[in-house]
Formats: sequence, structure tokens, C-alpha cells
Amino acid sequence: MAAQPRLSIGLPVYNGEEYLAEALDALLGQTYQDFELVVSDNASNDGTQEICRKYAARDPRIRYIRLSRNIGAAPNHNYVFTECRGELFKWASHDDLYARDLLRRCVEALDERPDVILAHAHQAVIDEDGQVKVPYDYTLATDSPRAPERFRSMLFEPGGDDFYGVMRADVLRRVKPHDSYHHADRTFVAEIGLHGPFHQVPELLYFRRDHPTRAERANPSKRSRCVNLDPRRAGLLHPTPRLLAEYVAGFVAAIRRAPLSAADRGACYRHLAAWLASRARPGAGERVEDRTPVDTALRAVSVDALVAGREGRLG
Repeated sequence: MAAQPRLSIGLPVYNGEEYLAEALDALLGQTYQDFELVVSDNASNDGTQEICRKYAARDPRIRYIRLSRNIGAAPNHNYVFTECRGELFKWASHDDLYARDLLRRCVEALDERPDVILAHAHQAVIDEDGQVKVPYDYTLATDSPRAPERFRSMLFEPGGDDFYGVMRADVLRRVKPHDSYHHADRTFVAEIGLHGPFHQVPELLYFRRDHPTRAERANPSKRSRCVNLDPRRAGLLHPTPRLLAEYVAGFVAAIRRAPLSAADRGACYRHLAAWLASRARPGAGERVEDRTPVDTALRAVSVDALVAGREGRLG
């Protein structure tokens, strides 16, 4: 590996002992090797620290940072990015799984298409045991050369976890850091998409794990989710109206900051207005995994065959 790796992977974690070793094995077992893996431990009080230190002692690509206090998920995501050195960057989740060729295929896509600023792959939701629950097609038009079309699609179309794609770090530095209001990840990715097109590798390579302790399940209300993102949110009065207003304002600010022509900026504002008008539609806020029928034929997909080192390197 080069002294300064081409790709940096930032893995923020808090109390991730249940699935962390599997995620680390899947990342370290990638066919693409020129990366560093920076783990930022948000003052975990379970076995996370021990797992990270064991892996870091065995693989020089890992740099383990332990924070002295829990600063919240959003600041930790932002912090781990500032600690990374590569020209390419990817956030990784401690409970997801990654097929062996995910990084290689994404980096190849970015090399082949200089206009593309983010590359990801087809995905499926898996359960606690790694079995495919919900595979679904990526229908967003994020590959469009037109910024308003990409933005409209990200507003109206369900699906996609482009937050976890491989990105050009210089573009990521030009957008506002991840915030902590309701659905701040959506406004964040939308702003990235206003800077250039995305590419989806047409292979099932990313597996997002759904389980009872996943942040969105463990924090079912808007307020609790936002407090998980940033503990300072706990002191807000009447937080829900404020958080929803911040959500909408986040899209407005993203359009205002993006490098767009006057015509494209106006088109994005019109798409946002149409999206706001559509929010009264029943079921408009459902997540795609909650309303996509399970394709039983794909239940047989072997995640084990795609993901590296499921037995665990540390035994």
C-alpha cells in the first residue's frame, strides 16, 4: 500500500460489538487494497474498543481513534472524514456487509468517468443473520448530466444509499458537513448530487443490515433520531416543527450553495416546491424497504459467497 492511500474509508461507530468484526472482515477482504480504514469510536462502552484494537494491531491499514465522549453520530461522521487522507473517500457502517469487489468496481467507475463524482452499487437489505430480506432496484436518475433532473429524482424517488458510495473527496469538502436535523442525510446527498452525476455499478455488492438496534429502529421518533445524531438536540423546545423546517431549509440552502446556472437553480426550486406539495400523499414518507415486495427468488442470494472472511480473522 502507498504511503498515502488513494482511498480512505471512514467508519464511525458507537457500541457496535455485535456486527463490527464482520464489517471489518468484509472491508479488509476487498480485492481493492489501496486504502486506509479510519475507525472513530464514539466513546463506546461495550466491546467495540477491544475489537478495534485487535484488528488495528494486525492490519496496518487501520487507524483507530477513540473519542473521549459521545459527540453524536453526525459529528462523528464529519470528524472521521477530516482524519482521512485519500483523494477518494467512503463512509462505512459498522453493521453493513460489502461484497469483495465493491471498492474495486466503484474506483474503476470513477477512473473511467471523470465527470462522475460518486460511485456505488446495487444493494439489498439483510437481516441480523445476513439473509437477504429486501432487494430492490435503484431507480434514481442520479446519472443524469442535468443537475435539476438528478435533484428531482432524489426528492421523489425512493431507494438508494448513496451516502455510503465512494466519492471524490474534493467534492465532499465543498458541501456543507452532515447536519443533525430530521433526514439530514437526504439533504446532504442531494447537495452532493448537485455537483455532478453518480454511477451505480449494476451488481449486487452492498448489503445494508436491518436489525432492532440499528439507529433508525432504536430511535423511532424524529426527536430521538436527531438526539442520536447530536446529543445537543436533546435540549430543544418543541423540536419536531423545528426539525422539519430545518429539513426543508436544508434543501433550499443546498440549491443556493451549489455551482448551478440561474436556469438550473430555478428548476431545482420548482422541483422542491412540487415535492413539498406532494407530501400530503398517503404513504409519501415510507421507506422503500417498508413498501417494496420481497422478491422471494432473491432470498437465495448467498451473501457469504460475495463477502470476504465471514468466519472472522480473529477467531
